Amino acid sequence: MTDDRFSRLSRRGALSSLMALGAAGMGGGARADTPAPSAPAAPTPPKAPDRQRKAEPNASHPSPADQPGVVSRPVVKTQSDIFYRPTIHFSPTSGFMNDPNGLIFDGTRYHLYYQYDPFAPYAGRVHWGHATSSDMLHWQDQPVAIPETKDGEAYTGCAVMDTANASGLFEPGPDGKVQDGRTGGGMVAIYTRATPQRQAQYLATSRDNGQTFTEYAHNPILDIGSNSFRDPQVLFHKPTNQWVMVIAKSRLHQIAFYASIDLIHWVHLSDFGPSGLFGVDYECPNLIEIPLEGGGTRWVLFVSVNPGGPTGGSITQYFVGTFDGTRFIPDDTVIGLTDFAKDAYALQVYSGMPDGQAVSIAWFGNWQYCQELPTQSWRGTMTLPRTMTLRRDFAGWIRLAQAPRGLEALRGPAIPFPVTRLAAGSSTQVALPPGTALDLAMSVTVDERPHGLPLGDKGRTGRFVIVFGNEQGESLTIGFDAFSGQIWLDRNDLRGFKQPFFTGEFSTVLNPDDRHFEVRIVLDACTLEIFANGGLSVGTALIYPVAPLDVLRLEASGAAATVEKLALYPLQKAMDRETAV
Repeated sequence: MTDDRFSRLSRRGALSSLMALGAAGMGGGARADTPAPSAPAAPTPPKAPDRQRKAEPNASHPSPADQPGVVSRPVVKTQSDIFYRPTIHFSPTSGFMNDPNGLIFDGTRYHLYYQYDPFAPYAGRVHWGHATSSDMLHWQDQPVAIPETKDGEAYTGCAVMDTANASGLFEPGPDGKVQDGRTGGGMVAIYTRATPQRQAQYLATSRDNGQTFTEYAHNPILDIGSNSFRDPQVLFHKPTNQWVMVIAKSRLHQIAFYASIDLIHWVHLSDFGPSGLFGVDYECPNLIEIPLEGGGTRWVLFVSVNPGGPTGGSITQYFVGTFDGTRFIPDDTVIGLTDFAKDAYALQVYSGMPDGQAVSIAWFGNWQYCQELPTQSWRGTMTLPRTMTLRRDFAGWIRLAQAPRGLEALRGPAIPFPVTRLAAGSSTQVALPPGTALDLAMSVTVDERPHGLPLGDKGRTGRFVIVFGNEQGESLTIGFDAFSGQIWLDRNDLRGFKQPFFTGEFSTVLNPDDRHFEVRIVLDACTLEIFANGGLSVGTALIYPVAPLDVLRLEASGAAATVEKLALYPLQKAMDRETAV
């Protein structure tokens, strides 16, 4: 054993002793210098249901692909598979895809790993699929990176660059190099292996820059004897010079924090929660420090909930606060939601980003209906990569702002649509290239309510409506109600998919008493992303028309509207997939 290795072991022992003392002295959410309350007694926390599935890992969504006989069923490609295939959003060639995981920039390429059943368009038999990109838009498919094994399915996790070889697992070869001509460490994946009886955390290393992984010989690296303990995210906390793992105790509605100096041996630090939405399972926690516009930073803890979202099914919530390397403390009791619609889940953040950029990708779906969608050979897509910042809203709350990252690079020549003014009750429209992804940015101010109009109905206010339609009478509308300062999304008039949970109407408040709104809309086959109010209000929705939406119409009702800005662009195809164009 080298002196360096002995030093690492000594530091590990010291860390273990320190953390054990800290956990004992600061457990239960109390600060060390806070006197114990005399009364009333602390309420008894809720207990997680102790039900173990017999045929599939314990989660609140069914995994039909884990049932016998699914792999042998033929998968048939249909016209819907082509028609609804996005051109700029990542989707699998075949099979079923859900959570992104292992999002990492290795210094040269961006990696997108993802939950993947390569055998059938249903959840289950989970592997880590893999794609790489130089810009997060043009993705190249790679072979499966981490397969299902006898130890279980490869559930969600993360990837980090162990550049200093803290793990000691990257021994140099005969030439003194570890991988790709570099000395030092390499890429490490930490993820959940899931069976009906156990969910434990495993480690694997890659010596070829994330193309293939070798499992650590002494897995699991963290096992608390639970079948509801999953989705680790690991970050390096510079102020305390340690790795920190954020992981969900799903049915307990708790997020646990662990520390390590070598990525192998982990010591419990603290627990956060129960806090936030009731829900059933808490999943996919992510912790990241995000810049606050105007100066400073805050830590943001993302926690996905399924089911239990206010709009139905799965949703991602977030808490803004501080993190000292041991404990996350929220600024207040307010929680935020990353989306006002219902098709963005399991948000994950990129590690290794230059200059500390905060960038995320989420799964474009909802567990209420994701396994019944009209495509047959493939199911699942990802949101566009989004740059995240924090900003104070009209009430002074610190909120998450999201914007599509680098999308301007895909824009073709603008589609002419000269509009500067719409009278009350009037409309104007333009033809759209069918099957082409679109990027629409608008800035609109609605006039004050005219005098003499009757109360109620549309006379009470001014509304500005953006309609994507076709000759079959289908319409997708995004509208602004100036009377209440709210924006809405309505997908009810699209007839390509019906299901009880596939609800159609969503809305959110922008700025009260403000008749002005800005919005950016990205429409791509079966996907719709809305960024309003400078990205403070984001709506992510799957859409399934029976025919292409080939007309864009703008309408003003109740009051006239001035269009200060309108930019409409087609977006060049970025994915090597069979699509409508």
